[in-house]
Amino acid sequence: MSSERVLIFDTTLRDGEQSPGASLSISEKLEIAQQLAKMRVDVIEAGFPVSSPAQFEATRLCAENVVGPVICGLARASEKDIEAAGKALQAAERRRIHTFIATSPIHMKHKLRKKPDEVLKMAVEAVKMAAAFTSDVEFSPEDACRSEMPFLYEILTAVIAAGATTLNIPDTVGYVLPYEYGRIIAQLKENVKGIERAVISTHCHNDLGMAAANSLAGVRNGARQIECTINGLGERAGNAAMEEVVMAMHTRADFFGEVTTGIKTTEIYRTSQLVSQLTGFVIQPNKAIVGSNAFAHESGIHVDGILKERKTYEIMTPETIGLSGSRMVLGRHSGRHGFADRCKSLGYNLSKEQVDIAYDKFLQIADKKKEVFDEDIAAIITDEVRTVDSVYTLDYLQVACGTGTLPTASVKIRTAEGVVQAAACGDGPVDAAYEAIRQATGLCPKIENYAIRALTGGKEALGEATVRVRGEKRTFIGRGASTDIIEASAKAYVDAINRMVTTENNETGETRVEL
Repeated sequence: MSSERVLIFDTTLRDGEQSPGASLSISEKLEIAQQLAKMRVDVIEAGFPVSSPAQFEATRLCAENVVGPVICGLARASEKDIEAAGKALQAAERRRIHTFIATSPIHMKHKLRKKPDEVLKMAVEAVKMAAAFTSDVEFSPEDACRSEMPFLYEILTAVIAAGATTLNIPDTVGYVLPYEYGRIIAQLKENVKGIERAVISTHCHNDLGMAAANSLAGVRNGARQIECTINGLGERAGNAAMEEVVMAMHTRADFFGEVTTGIKTTEIYRTSQLVSQLTGFVIQPNKAIVGSNAFAHESGIHVDGILKERKTYEIMTPETIGLSGSRMVLGRHSGRHGFADRCKSLGYNLSKEQVDIAYDKFLQIADKKKEVFDEDIAAIITDEVRTVDSVYTLDYLQVACGTGTLPTASVKIRTAEGVVQAAACGDGPVDAAYEAIRQATGLCPKIENYAIRALTGGKEALGEATVRVRGEKRTFIGRGASTDIIEASAKAYVDAINRMVTTENNETGETRVEL
């Protein structure tokens, strides 16, 4: 029996970025896309080009610079959207336009305010327009799982005839259960005329925690593409997590038979960490596959079993997803070459200038703590090298606090116009620092969440602060790292403000969509 390929369609840069706070700069999107190519995903949905100049530019740069995967752009069933996608994708070696329109009664009545025959006509016209730009056209009936099946058969038959080569079946609101989703895919295979000429795709949301299970149920019933995101990022509860569906098929080959993916699984952990660092979304410790506890064993019975035979309590090895069995520890006497080599082995492709910046910060950290771990290096690179456009830079921070005294902070913030100084008091040292930053920048975004954690163990651990702020239309996450938690907190707040300012300037009026 010959193996059948399940295509992996990654939508981290489009659907994943719609997670509240997960704003990525254009350069960050390109870096993720290049890592996805290294992991050998089949399709990268680079963005929604018509929605804003930044989305168009990110899609265009991915089309120009990312080699290997098909580069895809999303478009509603409208001429303007499809033309924008076509233009953004012009330079791509392999390109796809993904067009969609809602087909459920509730969406057609209340959102589109159109009758089924009007929706069908728009879908066919959109596919034909997209086919003028590329022979690779994907069509999605939005909210397919709450659509009436006879209408779904009719519209999918029509778009195949119009030139659609991939039919995506979105569970837009994460409503159905695995048995139901598998049955929908099976019914479409049986009742849609010409469906043998198209690839059936899954696109499942995680509102009921079923996204990965639904996607796999789709594969069992004939779907041969899975749309997913790294770490399960996405609107609301997120999308199907790529690492989960890929490793489920990899680990349970006995169940899935000859169905395989082309993913290079040893790049999974590295990709997961990259997306976490750039979006500011910390991976929960008990997250399947990539969480810090995924391969941790504490129970005496488990440890005893692992020592005797790893397979007693591990269904996959850490090495399979790219985790090394040993951790490299660097110190103040580690040379620049050793530091650069470790950065490379962790998946960071840094220029000489970036290595120099990171190494200088590494030496500062190494002077304060005896051992610098991989987690510290990742934080250094995120904090010093992968900075967003710095509208505001924290040049100086001093905080005075103690029992019986009023916490006071003074800051110097560098801007394009010069350095601004400010001082303020607060309920605590972090609050005082934040108030001083507000006065210096003239901005006062509402803080929705603040957290700090130690990246490694010990009293000399590097602390990482994460702060979520609310802008005019959306939330933004900032991160900062330092052996001083007050400094880390201030850097995180400035980072969040920079993300808010640059994103809102670039994405004025951006349209956000769901499948």
